[in-house]
Amino acid sequence: MITTERLRVRPATMADVDFWVRLHADPEVHRFVGAYTQERAEVRLRGIEDSWAARGYGLCVVESLESGEPLGRSGLNWWDEFGETEVGWTFAREHWGKGYATEAARAVLDWGFRDLELERITAMIHAGNDASIAVAERLGFTPRREDTVLGNPCTVWALDRPQASRRR
Repeated sequence: MITTERLRVRPATMADVDFWVRLHADPEVHRFVGAYTQERAEVRLRGIEDSWAARGYGLCVVESLESGEPLGRSGLNWWDEFGETEVGWTFAREHWGKGYATEAARAVLDWGFRDLELERITAMIHAGNDASIAVAERLGFTPRREDTVLGNPCTVWALDRPQASRRR
């Protein structure tokens, strides 16, 4: 579990299925990441639990530290197709514009570089997702290549591990 000034970032589990479906039900939220039925959410969350067991990381639910309310999701996702670890962020629309995505993703990146010793973390962002592009730029990501993710064109942004967190 990761804690920031305002947020708790914890592994997503099967217990989060209802939240997962609600989060992705808003057309403005699922425009770039897709909607989830109950069944699709269960499959996705099982995969996330498997990732945590196999790799020691996966996607997370981001909660308000003050209220415990789930606000969105962030975390790290391994892509076999690319041989890369991606950081992601998706928040309920009522929580947009409050800096939660940047705060959560920054904490996840710090953890990934420092504790997991990842050398590079990507962010796969679909064209037109200006809010995510702004988050990626605030975090120091730069565009590296154009690619296709789940049948959709995107720009793959990347951030290399800072020198300060490299082992000597």
